[in-house]
Amino acid sequence: MKIVHVVGTGTIGEPLIGLLADNKSHFGIDEVTFHKRTPLITEKAKVEDLVRRGAVLAVDDNRKSTFEELGHAPKYETLEAIERATVVIDCTPVGNEMKDEFYKDANGPVGFMAQGSEYGFGKMYARGINDDALIRDQDKFLHIVSCNTHNIAVLIKALAMDPDGTNHLEDGRFLCMRRANDISQDSGFIASPVVGGHENERFGTHHARDAHDLFTTLGYDLNIYSSAIKLNTQYMHSLHFSLTLDRDIDLDEIRDRLAANTRVATTHKKSANQVFSFGRDHGYYGRIMSQAVVALETLAVRNGNEIVGFSFTPQDGNPLLSTIAAMLWYLEPETADTRIDILRRYLFEEI
Repeated sequence: MKIVHVVGTGTIGEPLIGLLADNKSHFGIDEVTFHKRTPLITEKAKVEDLVRRGAVLAVDDNRKSTFEELGHAPKYETLEAIERATVVIDCTPVGNEMKDEFYKDANGPVGFMAQGSEYGFGKMYARGINDDALIRDQDKFLHIVSCNTHNIAVLIKALAMDPDGTNHLEDGRFLCMRRANDISQDSGFIASPVVGGHENERFGTHHARDAHDLFTTLGYDLNIYSSAIKLNTQYMHSLHFSLTLDRDIDLDEIRDRLAANTRVATTHKKSANQVFSFGRDHGYYGRIMSQAVVALETLAVRNGNEIVGFSFTPQDGNPLLSTIAAMLWYLEPETADTRIDILRRYLFEEI
């Protein structure tokens, strides 16, 4: 049996479980299981809906009775669910801890994935960026990079690299303007913009570091630097980018390059709420799966070779697509590109 087990039911875990359950036949999955750590009456409806859609609940053994008191019927215990799975997808902020405690010695799974914050979990991966770097039977642990890292990476690939892989990027600067919290969260909202520090001497924040390490898997050593600021909004992350090339470029070529990259959407909209609203109405449960949404009206060329502009980040959506792609690669690499076609409807040319 091909079994996919998801750990965590947060902003990535919940839509991922639903996506897998809704499309398990198309993806070639026999069973979808998921682990929830904390029994909460406020999340009873969420868990029951995932179960109704075909996912199977697993819980820690010492909390099973509490889940049952809420009306749930968990079928598996934590380690049991992990070891019977073919692929395990960790969507928690403690993926590295789970790796040390459960994953590295688990028998059964052929692959494990963790999400954005879990630096060091395994080889970094983003769909359409470094698929060629994946090595069958060697890359048992993959780190799906964060949503803003997806945005940075696809802009570099689309605008600074040729189809044959030639790199023209001399310097890349990125300002990640992050939403305060997800619309599903009550805590963490802020009253005003809060700036972040530059903890990494070479890269600034982890966003550039992660994008650099992502491209390292292909043999590149990029000169990039990022900063971050958190804004008092719940809508979308936004990104200001400056890419200095080793050659001249004009706006027509920039637009042509963006149009040629199927993972970049463009828009004439200038506000995050309008792009977010489009995703709510036309995405998968509100998620756009394009890796970046570039605001065309903001594009400019400075000194002939510096590309400047703004791009919106479809948080949740772009890691979801990469996660599904990696899962299919683990399950059956020969049919992965065909099976993922069902999600192409959520990759937009224009928003």
